[in-house]
Amino acid sequence: MKKTLRFLLVIVLVVILFSAWKVFGPSVTPPQAKFFYIHTGESFAEMRNHLVSQRIISSGRWFDWVARAMKFNTARAGKYEITKNMSLFELIRMLRNGKQTPVKLTITKLRLKEDLARRMGQLFEFDSLAAIQFLTNNDSLKPFGLDTNTVMTAVMPDTYSYFWNSDPKKVYQKLFDHWQHYWNEERKKRANALQLTPVEVSILASIVDEESNSKSDKSNIASVYINRLNQKMKLQADPTVKFGLRDFSLTRIYHKHLAVQSPYNTYINPGLPPGPVCTPQPETIDIVLNAPQTDYLYFVANSDFSGTHIYSSTYEDHLKSAKKFAEAQNRQDSIRKANR
Repeated sequence: MKKTLRFLLVIVLVVILFSAWKVFGPSVTPPQAKFFYIHTGESFAEMRNHLVSQRIISSGRWFDWVARAMKFNTARAGKYEITKNMSLFELIRMLRNGKQTPVKLTITKLRLKEDLARRMGQLFEFDSLAAIQFLTNNDSLKPFGLDTNTVMTAVMPDTYSYFWNSDPKKVYQKLFDHWQHYWNEERKKRANALQLTPVEVSILASIVDEESNSKSDKSNIASVYINRLNQKMKLQADPTVKFGLRDFSLTRIYHKHLAVQSPYNTYINPGLPPGPVCTPQPETIDIVLNAPQTDYLYFVANSDFSGTHIYSSTYEDHLKSAKKFAEAQNRQDSIRKANR
């Protein structure tokens, strides 16, 4: 009798230990990509079957038992990281609580709405088509006070954190909120002093960003464009021509390029283009807002190809500097051809 009792106790103990191991032991296998995705609208049964089919759990039976015990019966959409040595208990608690792994959207420099849509489609549950449909729909953008031309002004270089199952509006809302926060009262006052709106300053900053990487150069370039706007002169900004052509590989702008009809061709159209030509750096926006007062109306790249520019107040002086640079470019082109 005692032997039988001991045997039964051993069996019970083994069952308890085995059950404890199945529930609290490292019984979950991480997928190759480390993450498990639950799509919006996915049922609890579908989620469970995916866990089995992806071999994250070996059997649905134990999962069902623990899920019932933990009152887990609704799938919560999201991106979940499955870690090494994770237990079934930890897995179910994570899924039940909707403890997602954040998605990081890093914006550096983007030029086109399509670039942003592609980046969003790679990171989130929705695809790039849904993203571009949002970014090119004036009805979607109306609550933000923007349109399909100005939509990229609110996209500032930074890193933003989201949930994987965020929709395009939620993704853009955070970008817009960040832009709104950046435009504090002091910056708005400076923009007003320039007789520009925050959107217009961002557009101008995007052109300046495309013209130079030098901080000192950016200040003078900004002053040139502000002076031109004040004097009702055409901006004649090469980056806007490239944007209109959608050819960002151009290293030289020829007369044939300047003749192309586009709302972004500032050689033809007065004032600022209808939207930014890239996502401007925050520091460049500040450079525009704090541009020095100069009498410069023209600038051209330095003929030594140092990346700096020569600034002029008169068209005559500008032509001299432009001629030097054109001659230097021609010499450089001749050397390239000879070395081919």
